[in-house]
Amino acid sequence: MQTSAPVETSTSAPYLLLGTVVTDGRVLGDWAVAVRNDRIVYAGPRGDLNTDELHGAEVIAVPPNGFIVPGLVDLHCHGAVGGDFPAGENAGSRAAVDFLHAHGTTTLLASLVTAPSTDLLAAITTLKPMVAEGLVAGIHVEGPFLSHARCGAQNPQWLREPDLELLSELLRAAGGALKSMTYAAELEGADELVDMLAKHGVVPSFGHSDSDAETAAASLQRAAGSLASSSLHRSGVRPTVTHLFNGMAPMHHRNPGPVAACLRLARAGTVAVELIGDGVHLDPQTVRMVFELVGPGNVVLVTDSMAATGLPDGDYVLGPSAVSVRNGVATLRSTGSLAGGTATLLDVVRQTIAAGVSPGDAVASATSVPAQILGLGAEVGSLRTGMKADVVVVDEDFGLLSVLRGGARIPRKSPSPDAA
Repeated sequence: MQTSAPVETSTSAPYLLLGTVVTDGRVLGDWAVAVRNDRIVYAGPRGDLNTDELHGAEVIAVPPNGFIVPGLVDLHCHGAVGGDFPAGENAGSRAAVDFLHAHGTTTLLASLVTAPSTDLLAAITTLKPMVAEGLVAGIHVEGPFLSHARCGAQNPQWLREPDLELLSELLRAAGGALKSMTYAAELEGADELVDMLAKHGVVPSFGHSDSDAETAAASLQRAAGSLASSSLHRSGVRPTVTHLFNGMAPMHHRNPGPVAACLRLARAGTVAVELIGDGVHLDPQTVRMVFELVGPGNVVLVTDSMAATGLPDGDYVLGPSAVSVRNGVATLRSTGSLAGGTATLLDVVRQTIAAGVSPGDAVASATSVPAQILGLGAEVGSLRTGMKADVVVVDEDFGLLSVLRGGARIPRKSPSPDAA
C-alpha cells in the first residue's frame, strides 16, 4: 500500500490515532491516522508522520492489541432501535440511523420491503431527504418483484410481476436516491427491469428467487453488462446477490439451483454476494467456505437488520409484517420464517472472524468492497489520505470503542450490543 504526504490545510488536525490499522484487506502495525475537519490528512507509518503539523491534536486511545478500521458500510439494513425504514416514519428512521452510525456503520443503504406501492412511495419520500443530508447513502428496495415460492419474510400479498410503470414511479420519487433493488430473475419482465435499473444507475440485486442456475446466471450476466454500458456507470459497481442462500433454493448436487451460478460468477468477479454472517442466517462454516471459494473481494457482509436491533426480545414490525424476537432471533409471527437480523455490522464482522476468516478479509468485506459497489470507493471504506474521515476503533475482540464519522466523534448514547 502506498502512503501519501499529509494533505496541506490551514488548521490543525483535531484527532490522531496511533496503532494497528486494518484496511483494504491488510493489517498494518504501528501506523498513524490523522484527521482534520472531515478528512483523513495522513494515513501511513507512524515514523513518517510529521507531528509538528499535528500539534494540539486530540489523541484517540487505541489499546495495544486493538485495531483502527474504516467506518463500516452496510448495503442491506431495515432499521434499528424501534425504527423501521419501510414504515416511512421520520423520527424512527432517524433514530435508527443515529444508532447505526454510533455503532460503527457510518455508511448504509436504508432497505425497504415488499409493500403496497403507496407505502413504498411514502417510505421513499421520508428517506430521500436523509440521503440529501448525507445521513444515508441511498435506498435499497427489496421487492416487490420477488418469487412467491421464496418470499421468506416478504408479505406475499404485495408481490407482483416486474412492472416498469411502477419502477418509473419509484425512480421519479427517489430522484436519484434509489441505489439498489432486489428482484427474482425468473419472473416475466425481469430482463427489462434489469435494463431499466442499470440505465438509472441502480444496482440490480438477484434474490428471493426460485430460478434455476441457468436463469440466474443469464440474468446476472445481463445485469453486469447493462451496468457496464450505462452512461451512469461508476468504477467498481456491479450486480449483487441479496443474502446468498437465504431466499433461494438450497444447492443440491443434481439440482444446483441459483447458488451454484452465484458462486461461479462471484468467483469470476462478475457479481458480489451478500452474506448475513450473524450466526443465525448462516452456519459459520458456510460463511468461511464462501470466503475461501470466491475471495473476500467478492463478498459483502450485511446485517439485514430490523427494528429490534439494539433492543431486547419482544414484538416488532418489518414493514407491514408482525415480527417476534426471541433470543435475538427475529421471525414472522404468522409463519415462523426468519425476518431480518438483530446484529450490528460490527457484530457480523466479529462473528465472521470467529468463523475463521482473517480480520483483514472480514473488514474488507464490510468496508471497501461494499463501498465500491456503491461507487464510493474513493470516498469511504478505506483509510487513505484524502478520504472521508470515517474511522472506527475496536479492541482485540472487535468490541466497539470509538467512532468518527466525517471527522466528528460520535458519543455512545446507549449500552451497545457490541459489548455483550
